[in-house]
Amino acid sequence: MTFGFYTILLAQFLSALADNTLLFAAIALLREQSAPPEYVPILQQFFVVSYIVLAPFVGAFSDALPKGRVMFISNLIKIVGCAIMMLGINPLYAYALVGLGAAAYSPAKYGILTEYLPPSQLVLANSWMEGLTVMAIILGAVFGGWLLNPQLPVFLWLQNALPPTGLPLLTQPHFAILMVLLAYLGAAIVNLYIPRVQRDHTLPHKNPWFLIMDFITSFRKLWNDPLGKVSLAVTTLFWGVGSNLRLMVLVWATLQLHLDLEKSTQLTAVSAVGIAVGAIAAARWVHLENSLRVLPVGIAMGGVILCMLVVSHWPTAVALLIVSGAMGGFFVVPMNALLQHRGHQLMGAGHSIAVQNFNENISILFMLGIYALIIRMDGPLRNWIRLPLADSQASFYVSVIFLGLLISGIMWWLYRRYRHLDCKDFS
Repeated sequence: MTFGFYTILLAQFLSALADNTLLFAAIALLREQSAPPEYVPILQQFFVVSYIVLAPFVGAFSDALPKGRVMFISNLIKIVGCAIMMLGINPLYAYALVGLGAAAYSPAKYGILTEYLPPSQLVLANSWMEGLTVMAIILGAVFGGWLLNPQLPVFLWLQNALPPTGLPLLTQPHFAILMVLLAYLGAAIVNLYIPRVQRDHTLPHKNPWFLIMDFITSFRKLWNDPLGKVSLAVTTLFWGVGSNLRLMVLVWATLQLHLDLEKSTQLTAVSAVGIAVGAIAAARWVHLENSLRVLPVGIAMGGVILCMLVVSHWPTAVALLIVSGAMGGFFVVPMNALLQHRGHQLMGAGHSIAVQNFNENISILFMLGIYALIIRMDGPLRNWIRLPLADSQASFYVSVIFLGLLISGIMWWLYRRYRHLDCKDFS
């Protein structure tokens, strides 16, 4: 790996760290403003919707410019989102602007890997990218809580050192947002040093209607390609299921492990550690040409999820989350690399990743909707099961069974239908 690759990794780590820290700062700002509790999930929806609505445009934008420049512009958009949040704009709208920057950033950060590196190094590169992103998720939660500590020495020093300005700059949430803004600024500066590579896909037209039709063409082309279909299906399923599991772990920790909210939140970070372990293992043992061989791991992952029904001790729970996370990282990293490779060949890396983001975020919204519906039906489910269950216990059981069988079933079907494909035939 070259110095340019590590520059890409550093830029991605800083931007991802800021993304994950900002979520906690924005939630704290909503609470400071006495916003209704339902604004917290709505905040995340505002962020995700940008990926869906802008999917036809961000891929074309990513492929039309050098991807280092796209990443730089995207971080500037995130900086503006932080700035207007600090200046009193509704956090929902400001966070949506940050989501716009993130939606534009995503095709560039992965697309540049296919332009800068040979196919033989894509799995390894994705493992590095996935591992650092997971680290950013974990550290983002840590830094988010640390920056919101009212006794933080830097915060207290600034409160006393700076003259009053009349602006709500030095409340705890605003201080945290300011630190996030500086992290985005650091990422933007690093973006300037990313090597320029030849653009792999240039659009003949730039009007919105053409971009929408071009996105639809890319969408169909990727789903109609055998390798594109299986890799897109796996990554879409993984992130849809993962969005539910993150919430279900909190319920699991409360109902069966008897942990408080703080420890339950820490437990969610354990699966991220497992994903990092799985990503490292994939880099060591999986190559692009045999990436379809990891599909049986997804089948087994569904069985591991079902084990949540019987685990009630936290040491076993930690082991279970590490194993399930490692399984997820082991099969999703090669699928990401395969999808990027096929997208690079068929339509341009930025276009394929925009299609991937569109599918994954539709899956997240859909799966969260199903989970919300199951939770709403907790009472009728308890009456139907006819067992002495506590509140939320019936919906938790049904959700675990649904997700476990869903991921095992779909991965089994994909493996049975596509295991005979030879990736070398598509290189």
